[in-house]
Amino acid sequence: MNVTLFKELCEVSGAPGFEYAIREVVIREMTPLADSISVDNMGNVTALIKGKSSENTIMCAAHMDEIGFMVRHIDDNGFIRILPLGGFDPKTLTSQRVTVHGKKDLPGCMGVKPIHVMSPEERTKMPIVTDYIVDLGMKKEEVSKWVKVGDPITRVGDLVEMGECLNVKSIDNRGGCYMLIEAARQMKAAGVLPDYDLYAVFTVQEEVGLRGAQVATLAIQPKFAFALDVTIAYDTPGSLAHDKCSELGKGTAIKLYDGSIITDKRMVDFMTAVAEEKKLTYQYEMLCAGGTDAGAMQKYTAGGSIAGAISLPVRNVHQSIEMAHKVDVDASVDLLAGCFCSLSRWDWSWSQDERSLRPLDAKKKACGTRKSSPKAATKKTVAKKK
Repeated sequence: MNVTLFKELCEVSGAPGFEYAIREVVIREMTPLADSISVDNMGNVTALIKGKSSENTIMCAAHMDEIGFMVRHIDDNGFIRILPLGGFDPKTLTSQRVTVHGKKDLPGCMGVKPIHVMSPEERTKMPIVTDYIVDLGMKKEEVSKWVKVGDPITRVGDLVEMGECLNVKSIDNRGGCYMLIEAARQMKAAGVLPDYDLYAVFTVQEEVGLRGAQVATLAIQPKFAFALDVTIAYDTPGSLAHDKCSELGKGTAIKLYDGSIITDKRMVDFMTAVAEEKKLTYQYEMLCAGGTDAGAMQKYTAGGSIAGAISLPVRNVHQSIEMAHKVDVDASVDLLAGCFCSLSRWDWSWSQDERSLRPLDAKKKACGTRKSSPKAATKKTVAKKK
């Protein structure tokens, strides 16, 4: 896989509503792969890749934003109080470095009251996000030269390769952005087109309510919709089988359910058929809480879209040490490219009959299969759920 691109995507800043830096990277990467690029009033990037047919429309969404903060207040000693943008587990914020994006980027650190001066009652109390302050190591006069209320703050977490895994901040959801860019690159390299016009949308403000996806869906009105995001890999010691959602190294995850969508069974069956035809390792996932852009794309299309999602298993989600397995990343890219080029080979009726992909025309090039892949196993793993 392209670790260099994955690293750049994950490390670059882009809090909800402030996706400036990540947007520039996305535009740079997608420009040679798309027929046109546009940016809407909310900041969504839409790359149109013309398909073999304009009979139907495909929308694929990967959100660009990462969880972050806004400057809420600067006190008389130069310490910054914060407003969270997205969901945090507060105990994971202790000892974290951050970047405050004011007139210039400033390094800072997050802290709370030291344990040495806590009362016995305070030591047993869980912190909340608003307990934390950001310390820039400057007096208020200096801080105020560069920072104002409303400026964004993002976490710091450089990429480290650990075995076959990648550990870095913001795989949620720069991993999804990577999947979409690389699937487009794979089609371009293979000289194939998606079956229908493809709108590859890199959305904004997903972490605060799927807002960018709602706007883009209203404009595109897709028949087929794919969301790309991460899911929980709770496969560490102490996890129960029904809590795992997904496991690292067991392949791409085909979504069955999350807090925003019950995935269209036709889409689940289609994605499963593509994965098996391509001999990709895959698993099913159910995320009992939280949602993805799939929910917005399904219900903000007149009459609804046929919606599904490809999920990347990730440990330590919404922390600065998120971890993904290279095998799962590659399988997700391959499945996505294969789906784009196989939609016309599937029966999308509401029939409950067993169905399969229509045979691929021998004269046409396939997409979504690597000639030499470390994950060419056919084993399917299915996480049991409650």
